[in-house]
Amino acid sequence: MFSATSNRPDGPGGPNGPIPRKTGTGMPIVGMVGGGQLARMTAQAAIGLGASFRVLAGSASESAALVTSDVAVGSHLSLADVSSFASGCDVVTFDHEHVPGEVLASVESSGVLVRPGSAALRFTQDKLAMREKLSSLGVPCPRFAGVSCLADVEAFAESVGGLAGGSAGEPGGGSAGGSWPVVLKAVSGGYDGKGVWVASSSREAASIVDAATSRGLSLLAEEFVPFRRELAALAARSPSKQGAVYPVVETVQVEGVCREVIAPAPGLAAPVAESAQSLALTIASALDVVGLLAVELFETPSGSLLVNELAMRPHNSGHWTMDGARTSQFEQHLRAVLDLPLGSPAPVAAGGFTVMANILGGTDPDVYDRYVHVMAADPALKVHFYGKEIRPGRKVGHVNLAGGRGEAVAPLRDRARRAASYLRWGTEDGD
Repeated sequence: MFSATSNRPDGPGGPNGPIPRKTGTGMPIVGMVGGGQLARMTAQAAIGLGASFRVLAGSASESAALVTSDVAVGSHLSLADVSSFASGCDVVTFDHEHVPGEVLASVESSGVLVRPGSAALRFTQDKLAMREKLSSLGVPCPRFAGVSCLADVEAFAESVGGLAGGSAGEPGGGSAGGSWPVVLKAVSGGYDGKGVWVASSSREAASIVDAATSRGLSLLAEEFVPFRRELAALAARSPSKQGAVYPVVETVQVEGVCREVIAPAPGLAAPVAESAQSLALTIASALDVVGLLAVELFETPSGSLLVNELAMRPHNSGHWTMDGARTSQFEQHLRAVLDLPLGSPAPVAAGGFTVMANILGGTDPDVYDRYVHVMAADPALKVHFYGKEIRPGRKVGHVNLAGGRGEAVAPLRDRARRAASYLRWGTEDGD
């Protein structure tokens, strides 16, 4: 049943040969740049795989640094810090996209395996480059243009208005003054709704452009998409070109922050789900992604899909996999970057739903008593805290609730939401 080349088309080391190992245990050292909650949860998965795990954190108090034995404190912006950290690793990966491209290229040129590589990561760091690349591949995206002044934004609104359907003044509708609103995005550096603005008029666009110019930000204009809901497809790809894709999920955003994920997306037609999964695998292959790729999507009222954003790392839309899938996204990412055979992305309970609700910080930092009450009231809940200082609105953990086959999704959503609300506010009916 087992052989040295099982599930590996290019042999036991993949196309690049075996990964060198710096430890005496015979297992590789994985280094993750970034010390946030994604690195913290990846560290947990590394223990189960037997891989040694290092973290480059900005401080010793960061989420992953608190639970990882091998921590280097330094800046992801510093070539010296990143290079020094990478020299002690067999393979380097990331929990965010903010390491400068020139730093990554220098580390790669030193012979360290960087997964995903700088060529792939560029398309998560530069939204304009991402849009141009996806469009060249025929991937459906919102219409877009790089803009540097108000006149550019107005010209874009006019061009979109000339093509859009709907009534004048409606989102996506045409008018003599163009199509408003227009979405303006920082080309680089944005996350969790930061760096994204919706301009409802030329006057609002002028204010956004002026503020961005004063901060030295480059901008991208996109058409406003009146979507039905937001979806996400999470795929993994290894250097041996093995791929795996999780069920497509629905994500619920509030003020640019993900608040809830339902897996699989309720009521999503099988052909649409398969199209989203195929799209994620196609993009991962075309961009030569190694590791996880999260593809955030708009489902339009007509049922078509548009790609909104990409992330090449574990992602908030995949936190449900910790308790609802055969292989968590964190283990899957490590399997991919280590060129191990990928695990099953199938749900633990076939035909059942899993709901994830993010826990945001409230005004009372003492959550322990509330934690006890939540665990006692609903023992099926899995609560994952990130070891972060509680601040209002900050992501400090998440709740997972996996249902069985045939169990309705609405009660699961209600239970997960009430638990997250109680942990935040001490009341079940908060937001």
